[in-house]
Amino acid sequence: MYTLYGYKGSGSAAIEAALVRAGAKFRLVEAASWAPSSALAELERINPLRQIPALVSPDGALLTESAAILIHLGLWFPASRLLPADPRDRDRSIRGLVYIAANCYSAIGIIDYPERWLPRADDAQRQALVQGARERLHLHWEIFADQFGCVPFLDGEAAGALDLLAAVVSKWSGSRPHLRKTRPAFHATLQRIDREPQVAEVFARHWDLQD
Repeated sequence: MYTLYGYKGSGSAAIEAALVRAGAKFRLVEAASWAPSSALAELERINPLRQIPALVSPDGALLTESAAILIHLGLWFPASRLLPADPRDRDRSIRGLVYIAANCYSAIGIIDYPERWLPRADDAQRQALVQGARERLHLHWEIFADQFGCVPFLDGEAAGALDLLAAVVSKWSGSRPHLRKTRPAFHATLQRIDREPQVAEVFARHWDLQD
């Protein structure tokens, strides 16, 4: 059985949905750096960065970083179609997963915790950093939509790992409203992912599905 460390409204939703898609047995442990009453000490023992999601495999191996976890699950459970079977399509999906991690997730970290990047700055300086990071985040999503957007899903005929990560990470920092205006077709694809039955069941535990 896998053990998933995560929290409501966090990136662990993508991993939870992937585990459901894979038919893998898992237990949830609520842990988050912003929830001191959660299993934070337990999380910190396995991941000193105290970041979620963190996944412990049945053999006790630790997996961190959302993109890496999704790739792991796609490779271990090929029948789940989390990763495309065709090698070229699979390469494209992996590239998209790393793109989101490197360009979108990283910008959200700055938006949420500007004090980590400007520890001696005043409020005005930090707000300027947040504004710049948000604008950059939205630009990164526009570029992603232009390069990876397709129908009915990003991974082709079925929603895969790339769809799950895009649907989750795009829910933060005003990205969905921005995309509704600037990339309406891509925004519609994200909503289509949200409505997939297995995905919707997981996401309903994390968010109001109206965006």
